[in-house]
Amino acid sequence: MTRIFVNIALSLDGYLAPEGMTMSDPTHKGWGAKWGALMAWALEQQYLRDRLGLGPGGRTGAVNDMVRHTFERTGAHIMGKRMFDQGEASWPEDAPFHTPVYVLTHERRNPWARPGGTTFHFVDAGAEQALALARRAAGGRDVRISGGADVIQQYLNLGVVDELEIALAPVFFGGGTRLFANLAEPGPRFRIDGVVHDATATHLRYVRA
Repeated sequence: MTRIFVNIALSLDGYLAPEGMTMSDPTHKGWGAKWGALMAWALEQQYLRDRLGLGPGGRTGAVNDMVRHTFERTGAHIMGKRMFDQGEASWPEDAPFHTPVYVLTHERRNPWARPGGTTFHFVDAGAEQALALARRAAGGRDVRISGGADVIQQYLNLGVVDELEIALAPVFFGGGTRLFANLAEPGPRFRIDGVVHDATATHLRYVRA
């Protein structure tokens, strides 16, 4: 059965992205250094280093296994237009998803196929339509809501998120985009399902109560 899940990194003071994040200038308000600190744990994992072509080495163990499972379980991704725009400027030609990706947008655009099995589909009919398309494309695997915050909030408000996985990194942004703003009342209900950690992040897994 296809499950809908969120898997993201979060700063210790609750921000999904630092203030001033724009791919044109990583020094603007220091966002590049802050983002690097937030994601340092991920780039140390052997599986992700292999997948992104970052060279040999990297950590093995429970966190590395968790990262592998996240990618292997995912049959389709959903993201917002801003996340796509930033990624289009920075992802390698072989974009790191290797699944269909559904981009929520107000613009019409033909699908964009990349090497390695990633095809971006642009959906201007809303979050529910994007989810229906992603479920179908996932082929029984799970659908990952990749971000950004506004997109995650839309799916939380729709009540369709089955699992919430947060990598809580010991860094402070002091400002930026909060993950849990703009949630409708009553908010979604989850229970703690598991915790994995190492020296660089605590990985919290919640499932819908």
